[in-house]
Amino acid sequence: MKQARPITITGGRLVLPDGVREGAIRLVDGRIAALGDIEGEEGDEIVQARGRLVTPGLVDYGVFAVDKPAFHFGGITRAALMPDQSPPLDLPSRVAYIAKSGKPDLWVHPLAAATRGLEGESLAEAALMRAAGARGIATGRRWIGDTGVMLRLLTYAAMLDLPVVAHAEDGALAGDAVATAGEMATRLGLPSAPAEAETLAIARDLALAELAGARIHFRQVTTRAGLSLIRAAKAKGLAVTAGVTPAHFMLSDLAIATFRSFMRLSPPLRPEDDRQAVIEAIADGTVDVVSSGHDPRGVEDKRLPFADAEPGMAGAETLLAMLLTLERDGAIDIARVFDLCASAPARLLGVEAGALVEGYEADFAIVDPEKPWIVDRRKMEASAGNTPFDGQPTQGRVIALFKGGVAVSL
Repeated sequence: MKQARPITITGGRLVLPDGVREGAIRLVDGRIAALGDIEGEEGDEIVQARGRLVTPGLVDYGVFAVDKPAFHFGGITRAALMPDQSPPLDLPSRVAYIAKSGKPDLWVHPLAAATRGLEGESLAEAALMRAAGARGIATGRRWIGDTGVMLRLLTYAAMLDLPVVAHAEDGALAGDAVATAGEMATRLGLPSAPAEAETLAIARDLALAELAGARIHFRQVTTRAGLSLIRAAKAKGLAVTAGVTPAHFMLSDLAIATFRSFMRLSPPLRPEDDRQAVIEAIADGTVDVVSSGHDPRGVEDKRLPFADAEPGMAGAETLLAMLLTLERDGAIDIARVFDLCASAPARLLGVEAGALVEGYEADFAIVDPEKPWIVDRRKMEASAGNTPFDGQPTQGRVIALFKGGVAVSL
């Protein structure tokens, strides 16, 4: 897939790293050739943005499935795939295959399994997997309980200059919990774990990362206490980043009251105070990345009693719309929206993407931030419709998507 001739997008509002300004963007040979107060040249294809936002293509950090139609609907042009596949991404051959799997209209960046089989015991060959295309090392859906193994992993990752993507939940304390300990879990009679399961995991792994001199990314930090630890570690100068998915700033554990298994997530939904803490952390920069956590689950996994259902949500299609709610509420501005879901994850991956910058690959979207729509699981592009936002009215849709200067069919 190669750009046939130069394209100039005019009449748009460019979402740049330092803010939004009116202008045009010109694409040549799949790259951003110029942007700002420019005009198209003779022979260019002219596309009218009609006052809509021209934004970077989204970079989704930490998905569990490659679901191309859903990613395109949501404006996602690159995705970092977690190693929790069948079989796990614990061999160079598997990593190399995944690194080529989505091209040309979606680039998939694999995250290598930290341990063989993701069992948390023996380290996998991260150096070979890096050479095969891995952009990070991930512990997967589970926490590595063995402190010695985790320290060796972090030391190894520091030598390779790869970030470690960690699951922040003490497995021994969390056990088989499906809810956060508190009033809601008690009323509903659901197996629960205290929020301290997250805090303890973060505290240990921060100490080990400091000892090893490693970069660590906590894929989801969802509690006020956990976010306070991240904030303090950043102030101390540690190389730590944190992420979250929209469910944890849009929903509290009140949403599980109906026992609907689409609300069965990992980590589980938290009380309202924690939800507010996540919003505050997004606003003040403690949270670096908002990702979809895309994990489509069919009826065989979700049409079960709440405690028996598998965790996970189909999130790619709703990622941008949910983030735009924070902008409309005044918590963040548009530039910050796209830093969270494009620029920051691209920096973690070490790729020249996620921003409208001359010389970068021409991955971008035209977005109507005011376009209303209703999330409907029956009409989703994802391979399964297990969204916790089913039936929710929202605003903000991708109108057009370009990957490497070539229009992608939506």
